[in-house]
Amino acid sequence: MLYKLERLRPHAEHIFVVVNGNLTDGGRQRLEGVADTIWQRENVGFDVWGYKEALAEYGEEKLAQYDELILMNYTWFGPVNPFEPVFERMNALELDYWGMTEHGKLRPNPFTQKDVLHSHIQSHWIAVRRSMFLTDEWRDYWRTMPPIVSYTDSILNHESRFTHHFAQAGFRYEVAFPQRNYSTWHPAFFDAEALLDDGCPALKRRPFFHDPLLLDRHAILARRYVERAEQLGYPIEMIWNNMSRSSQPKVLNTNAAMLEIMPDVDISYDTERPLRIAVIMHIFYTDLTRELLGYAANLPSSYDLFITTTTQENARVIRDIIESEGDPRIGSVDIRVLPSNRGRDMGAFFVGCRDVLVSGDYDLLFKVHSKKTVQENLNAGNFFRRHQLMNLLNSPGYAANLIALFQKEPGLGIVYAPTIHIGYPTLGRGWFANKEPAADLAKKLGIRVPFDDPSPLAPYGCMFAFRPEALSILTDVEWTYKDYPHPKAHFDGSIGHVQERMFTYAAAERGFHTKTVATTRYAAISHTSLEYKIDRMSKFVPGYPIDQVGLLDAAGDFLGGGPVGYVKAYTRLSHPRAIPSLRTMYRPVRGAYRVMWRVMHPRTWWRPRGRVNDEPVESAVDDMELL
Repeated sequence: MLYKLERLRPHAEHIFVVVNGNLTDGGRQRLEGVADTIWQRENVGFDVWGYKEALAEYGEEKLAQYDELILMNYTWFGPVNPFEPVFERMNALELDYWGMTEHGKLRPNPFTQKDVLHSHIQSHWIAVRRSMFLTDEWRDYWRTMPPIVSYTDSILNHESRFTHHFAQAGFRYEVAFPQRNYSTWHPAFFDAEALLDDGCPALKRRPFFHDPLLLDRHAILARRYVERAEQLGYPIEMIWNNMSRSSQPKVLNTNAAMLEIMPDVDISYDTERPLRIAVIMHIFYTDLTRELLGYAANLPSSYDLFITTTTQENARVIRDIIESEGDPRIGSVDIRVLPSNRGRDMGAFFVGCRDVLVSGDYDLLFKVHSKKTVQENLNAGNFFRRHQLMNLLNSPGYAANLIALFQKEPGLGIVYAPTIHIGYPTLGRGWFANKEPAADLAKKLGIRVPFDDPSPLAPYGCMFAFRPEALSILTDVEWTYKDYPHPKAHFDGSIGHVQERMFTYAAAERGFHTKTVATTRYAAISHTSLEYKIDRMSKFVPGYPIDQVGLLDAAGDFLGGGPVGYVKAYTRLSHPRAIPSLRTMYRPVRGAYRVMWRVMHPRTWWRPRGRVNDEPVESAVDDMELL
């Protein structure tokens, strides 16, 4: 907003900022540099009621001193192109009001499923001249505005109504970038790149947070919008900073195609700007020490090494291996024998290395560990470990390119491999039993970033690179080993698995964005596997992916639930009106069945729910030490 208002300042004699909600002292001071009036009000009525009440607050007598009034909201980035050519062109026209972009006519109205949605100026920018804003028609429009309590209200009672209402009253209008010049009824969403090419200053936010399935259906590539904005000189870090805090991370990652597929040849690392780097390495299985050290040795500059382990014997073995490897890039080495294995690598990270995380001594940290997933088959377990390590530190050239991402993007907070899907049923259920406890933790820590569904954007397996300040919400907490369960109780829903899924959301709350990264080899393996799986799963479900998902959502989670589950799915799809009555009859039957099961199977019903992740190993230290 500051960037936008600074560039509007030369063209506006008075800038009146309406703040719907709270404003910090720091925020007010920053706004004072670009605004003449800063007015706070309760967050009621969306932007429409903000306009209405601001007009009343400012007063018609003051407004009468001006030739033109611009009603502008925050739902766009810009100016991506300069304002000047647009103002010059529109000032030359004899008009009563004008807009920046336009939404085309639709029949039926998609919000009411009847009548017509008239073509209209989009409400993120409406300019009105004194020939209109000093009339009774203008006064009556705002005086009779019905209450706005939803997004749909704001569309039906203002945005889609305003243009047609005043045109019918005889006022003249034009649009700087009219819909008739484009091939779609909604150019600001479907054809933003063409708008930018034509000189439009505004890039709408919606393509970055809207349903990725709709973008897929219409081949909308928000990444191209970002690339074009960057070519035009817009500081795209502002896009990432804003969208990270306000959108679902996985949705943003998908819409903006924030997966970086990088070669094994260094093409971007700046040797003149080395970062202070440390590697935090938890080693429970010492036979993987050489593998972990080999990956760390691919870093392009010196680094400090912090190793956590569980016994003095492990520490001795690890120290001997480090000396035999003789990596010249290693600066200091700190091997720490932990008092407990509670939390495994997560306890070691948040408790055993907290001093490193909050020290401020490093620009970039890597977290890796000796992962063996012994409850899976050997191929799946080894692939999971390689999936994470190779996509972080595959080779010297690849690691250099990864570090360069952090050099180039000051708002980049955390980087890790894409979601594991080969050998694991993670897709569609990545939260497992962790979503509810994650929501509780987010509320406690003040993380307001919306959660993704059905799976979080997360570093499954917990190996990643990050800026320490990006995770400060989590690392500022003084976790203890008592917060973590015994290693044998490392189930889904326990704090370690919850933390694993919170990294991106914690970073986003601080305004840092996340990127996933992959080698070219992994990208080939992953894409072909995904393409085949989707091809097979789509065989008997008609339509585009957005239609297929809609159909499956309507069926609910009953598919695959045996005969009863399929009957439920059929009922939801074919006879939805019968569901309330059937549910009333079903609940008593289900309750009686559960009572009968518990009586007949007393030794099975109480077992803890959840899935054991990672290595089901015993604690190396007696947990009585914690008491």
